Amino acid sequence: MTYQNTLSFANEMDEKDPLKKYRNSFLFPTFTDKPVVYFTGNSLGLQPVKAKEYILQELEDWAKYGVEGHFHAKNPWMPYHELLTDKTAKIVGAKPEEVVVTHSLTTNLHLLMVSFYRPTSKRYKILCEAKAFPSDQYALQSQVKFHGYEPNDALIQIAPREGEHTVRMEDVKSIIEKHQDEIALVMIGGVNYYTGQLWDMKSITEWGHQAGAIVGFDLAHAAGNIHLKLNEWGVDFAAWCGYKYLNSSPGGVSGLYVNERHLKNKELHRFAGWWGQEKETRFLMEETFKPIETAEAWQLSNAPVLGMAVHRASLDIFDEVGMEAICKKRDLLTGFLEFVVDDISERYDNVNFEIITPRDVAQRGAQLSILLHGKGKSLFDFISKEGVVADWREPNVIRIAPAPLYNNFEDVYRFGQILEKSLKAL
Repeated sequence: MTYQNTLSFANEMDEKDPLKKYRNSFLFPTFTDKPVVYFTGNSLGLQPVKAKEYILQELEDWAKYGVEGHFHAKNPWMPYHELLTDKTAKIVGAKPEEVVVTHSLTTNLHLLMVSFYRPTSKRYKILCEAKAFPSDQYALQSQVKFHGYEPNDALIQIAPREGEHTVRMEDVKSIIEKHQDEIALVMIGGVNYYTGQLWDMKSITEWGHQAGAIVGFDLAHAAGNIHLKLNEWGVDFAAWCGYKYLNSSPGGVSGLYVNERHLKNKELHRFAGWWGQEKETRFLMEETFKPIETAEAWQLSNAPVLGMAVHRASLDIFDEVGMEAICKKRDLLTGFLEFVVDDISERYDNVNFEIITPRDVAQRGAQLSILLHGKGKSLFDFISKEGVVADWREPNVIRIAPAPLYNNFEDVYRFGQILEKSLKAL
């Protein structure tokens, strides 16, 4: 693709975009004085237009049926989560029995690590990424402490080499091989929240298994963004939130995945709840827990229907479009964004915008992280007042994430124009 930093080029790309109609399936914020350029789908996705309709349906059924809505609502609440299963499985590359939508992300990570982090006196360490999202760090630290270990000893944190921004996969492999007799678990974010680097999950899973470790991923920044193939890759477990690229409301429901080879293992340790009990005996209120032989066994409580209704409104769109088409447009959008940022950086002597996200499209998703050499938060504040909704990370990084379902090429062009305006003004 030969890009041009012009409005005519952006309009031409938008005109022939096969996904252009889906922009109208989402509601854009109206709080800004200037027309909004929304680039924070990696933090909170936009509201699907049909979200209100889906929630109102459940509110009306609640008013009409009360508790009987569990069985007689238009979408009965007792099995409501099952409406999400097949569509979720397609998004993450899993079999339907391997996924369930329930709880929140960090809750699901803890529940999964209860089952899959089983340290021994010899094999007790966890390989993770340095400077992961803080919630992951806290979860891992608390898990090793729960088992009686010290984080400084039990956590092997892999970081970029000195002077580099992203982790080399050969370094991941060498560290796994070096500690192959000590590692009980490999637990990494599929896409790094700060740099936007996409990790080679297929290879990491293979290396971890060769070392005798369990391998799991936090897919908060990958689900709905990356063409995942969890079952094909043989990943043991994974979890993701629904409110970023999956547009399922603030703090919306989370998904989890457990590989099929673990589903019938009755010996797995777990923190159990009654919604994970086999469906045939759930309402017999038996004392003995008998887990469902699907990922549903990791459920604790019945479905939060209102939150799931929003999630369903978004999943319907994903199911109609498909991840292949989403990823194709994603690469074109981020490619255009990369070109625009480079073009501006080359034409202005007083600034150096360094894209710290990998240039290789196979190593990134929708996010580009831009390091503002020579510029600070004043630039971010300026573009925010001009309508750009982006994300600032200390000390001087802006994260930009054009989401393929609702962002377009004109958004990217307008962002570039606002960026240039800030350089002239500041």
